[in-house]
Amino acid sequence: METTRTDRFKTAILLIAATGLIAGLAFYFSGEPDVANAVWIAGVVPALAALVVEILRSLRSGEVGLDIVAALSMSAALVFGETLAAAVVAVMYSGGTFLEAFAEGRARREMHDLLSRVPRTATRHRNGGLEEVPLNEIAPGDRLLIRQGDVVPVDGTVSSETAFVDTSALTGESLPVRLRYGAEAMSGSTNAGEAFDLIATHEAKDSTYAGIVRLVKEAQASKAPMSRLADRWSLGFLAVTVSIAFAAWWFTGDPIRAVAVLVVATPCPLILAVPVALVAGLSRAAHFGVLIKGAGPLETMARIRTLILDKTGTLTDGRPQIVSIDSHDGMAEGDILRFAAALDQASKHPVAQAIVAAAKARGFSLPVPSEVAEFPGEGVAGHVEGHSVIVGGDGFVVSRVGRMGDDHPAKGAGSVLVAVAVDGHLAGYLVMSDPLRDGAGAMLESLRREGIARILLATGDRADVAERVTEGLGLDGLRAGLTPDQKVLLVLSERKHGPVMMVGDGVNDAPALAAADVGVAMGARGAAASAEAADVVLLVDRIDRLGLGIEIARGARRIAVESVVAGIGLSVMGMIAAAFGYLTPVQGALLQEVIDVAVILNALRALRIAPHEPTIPKPKAVSSGQDDIAQGATP
Repeated sequence: METTRTDRFKTAILLIAATGLIAGLAFYFSGEPDVANAVWIAGVVPALAALVVEILRSLRSGEVGLDIVAALSMSAALVFGETLAAAVVAVMYSGGTFLEAFAEGRARREMHDLLSRVPRTATRHRNGGLEEVPLNEIAPGDRLLIRQGDVVPVDGTVSSETAFVDTSALTGESLPVRLRYGAEAMSGSTNAGEAFDLIATHEAKDSTYAGIVRLVKEAQASKAPMSRLADRWSLGFLAVTVSIAFAAWWFTGDPIRAVAVLVVATPCPLILAVPVALVAGLSRAAHFGVLIKGAGPLETMARIRTLILDKTGTLTDGRPQIVSIDSHDGMAEGDILRFAAALDQASKHPVAQAIVAAAKARGFSLPVPSEVAEFPGEGVAGHVEGHSVIVGGDGFVVSRVGRMGDDHPAKGAGSVLVAVAVDGHLAGYLVMSDPLRDGAGAMLESLRREGIARILLATGDRADVAERVTEGLGLDGLRAGLTPDQKVLLVLSERKHGPVMMVGDGVNDAPALAAADVGVAMGARGAAASAEAADVVLLVDRIDRLGLGIEIARGARRIAVESVVAGIGLSVMGMIAAAFGYLTPVQGALLQEVIDVAVILNALRALRIAPHEPTIPKPKAVSSGQDDIAQGATP
């Protein structure tokens, strides 16, 4: 709300200044110069007053910005009667601040609320019935019903025989986890199976998810503010301006020359060119599905030296996929997949849905199953085209049909076996895993070329899983089994190598995203908490967009610097001409307008930045065998 009021205030200041300038010109050309002067003064005073307040705030925080030069030029012009020059400067300055506010406001409007994923109520057992209660009324010992798809509202223990939960947003573990009676369930995880009962062990404010939200707020509060590119030039430019203006007055005794110098010196190339180039960069990045929340993050994104990546849902797809099919009883691999997928149409389990997607990707027509019985966390049994089919965990299937031999297919770290039985015989296994995203390797190579010196993996998953998935990627480091606060510490420790970017998608990544110099969230399927905590959100579910975003950020910053250097060079030449009496204050203001147009046109080149699309290798086409299954399993 405060930000919205600030944006409206800046818009109002610009409208007042612009209206005053235009109306004053109308009165001046109508033969009413006195009225024109009064109107110009009326248009300048609000902008000058707002500027003085901003300067005082900056000085209290120990910052010296370009606002001082603009305030000096407007004040001097008013004092010595150069009201038209003051009005022109007021419009130029308020226009620049409006552009910066517009850039940040456009990004904010597309963001989700940090707490949008947090459940507001819970279903509690009470006196033989169920009641919906606010989270703050839940006490330890309360028995809660967690329905399918619900987010677990508080930490607790499972009081049903079994529960099946998706903890990927919290721990980075890509595959759902089965919890038996008495096991602990973390708040923020999602019920991926049938409804189960939970005995609350903590109040909502003391639960895992609430702790992660607090970590996000603390990281954001402690994060150093990003300095604007324009401010880093301000002190030197201020010194040059004051020196030339003072020398012109001292040696000539004419204060109007000093006014002319100040008017020409108003740092509009900095005030206008920088935000225009950066806003253009923001728009260009959004065109490729990269939402950058303002000019500050874009500037910092262009200077990143260290990249830290989460694994599940970021470097990997985050959804289990079939990597091979092992036939155990001579049945064709395609038939094993077809029977399993047909039966799994009746289940909402994430693994079942992945099997159905793999079969449809291969073009199978799936019959409707009958007499289906689902055993949450165990498997599914039913009939497909008159055949008895059972799909599920190895122990679940074998306990019902027995095993013909004891051989298992090779199962790598992080993989899961899904057993399939047809007509009382073990037909085979589907080997499922969470593979790297398409283009992950190409993306990392492109980032190296863009100047990223260090690339690390930080995951809450097991070390053996992370090592297997990232083998051959050439990472500079791998940290596994990390909690949210340990990820924050890793980000802070890596700052010694330069600005740090953190990329993640889960709730557990949100604190590290907030602590990083630039946090990047996978917004297409990631948690709302990570999207809110991040400075950049990838709106499309493609990791290769990250490299494009960095390239655009660097291009936009380079164009902004070019515009600043050219604009300041021309302004210094104009200041010297004004000091020698070749320019009046009004002429200086008009010259500055010409310079502004030139640098703005140059800054708009950022809209045409053409980043290099990384080449994503296509899978080889094969006609049969295990490779064919693996290819067909990829959605």
